[in-house]
Amino acid sequence: MKYLGSGSIYKNTKTQVVTLTIVNFSTINKIIIPIFQKNPIFGIKHLDFLDWCKVANLMNEGKHQTIEGLDLIRSIKSGMNRGRKSE
Repeated sequence: MKYLGSGSIYKNTKTQVVTLTIVNFSTINKIIIPIFQKNPIFGIKHLDFLDWCKVANLMNEGKHQTIEGLDLIRSIKSGMNRGRKSE
């Protein structure tokens, strides 16, 4: 959190998991996305990252403010993570 200059840390005492959550869109665009572009994720998670970047670009363009843009974002989201079909 200090390194990135943003976010909140949540500790789950039952599972010993720590989660960093960043919701500041500027931080996501200027820091988080470039980090993962420079240090790519491998495997199927890379496809999720690419979809996540598509959504970020749509939001940068203001498309999330239209019904069509929201539908497109929902469609992309539904195909991510557990919704992704094997390719």
